[in-house]
Amino acid sequence: VQLVESGGGLVQAGGSLRLSCAASGRTFSSFSMAWFRQAPGKEREFVAGINWSGTSTYNVNSVKGRFTISRDNAKNTVYLRMNSLKPEDTAVYYCAARGGFYSSSVDRYDYWGQGTQVTVSS
Repeated sequence: VQLVESGGGLVQAGGSLRLSCAASGRTFSSFSMAWFRQAPGKEREFVAGINWSGTSTYNVNSVKGRFTISRDNAKNTVYLRMNSLKPEDTAVYYCAARGGFYSSSVDRYDYWGQGTQVTVSS
């Protein structure tokens, strides 16, 4: 599976962005997907996950009520809608895929995108 993220950029605090992750290769609909992020000098952290059908999702506490993960299996794409952005959301955002249920562990994922930069100014 090849993953390509897009949609990052520079936004003011309180603004919104929608990230996309387009998948190609093996059957996208068989994979759980997740978004991770990595800020400078910090470890990569789990942000949100979604199961293969989109019927189960999870967001970490720091983004609950602000970020929404979704997927469109017909378009082989997973999205991360980000509202009410804060400067602490600044990071490189990565999408990832795995064959089982989504996990918060970086080591559980088989495929990764190259990342897209999100910068939130105060």
